[in-house]
Amino acid sequence: MWDARHNALHASLALEPGSRAMTTDVAVPVSELAGAKEHARRVLDGSGLRGGIVGHAGDGNFHVAFLLDPDDAESVERARRLNGAIVEDALARGGTCTGEHGIGFGKLEYLAREHGDLLPLLRGIKELLDPNGIMNPGKVVPVP
Repeated sequence: MWDARHNALHASLALEPGSRAMTTDVAVPVSELAGAKEHARRVLDGSGLRGGIVGHAGDGNFHVAFLLDPDDAESVERARRLNGAIVEDALARGGTCTGEHGIGFGKLEYLAREHGDLLPLLRGIKELLDPNGIMNPGKVVPVP
């Protein structure tokens, strides 16, 4: 099972030689998983991008990979909008903007919407552990 999941991205990339993948993940209550995955498939199909969906059916987490041409600004923008639509749907279902891969750069705006009241605490912990701001600068905790 792990090999299949691990190789799903490579198989997806073979659908469109020369493409790159932008990936996202969200997590929803298990009772919302089928609807959330159907929504993700619908918006992916409507985006004009190719891609695939894999997930952890037992914990409500699923991943979507969008295939795009990184040199084509329109392709990148469509992927960004697609990511937003999937995240917005997950939040509306009582889920979270990321289930496993962290906030990084791409989910900072959603972290603020989902847990804005906790950001001062998160910033304080970050400052305590990283007073010089050298560990993952600009990632995980939005700069005020």
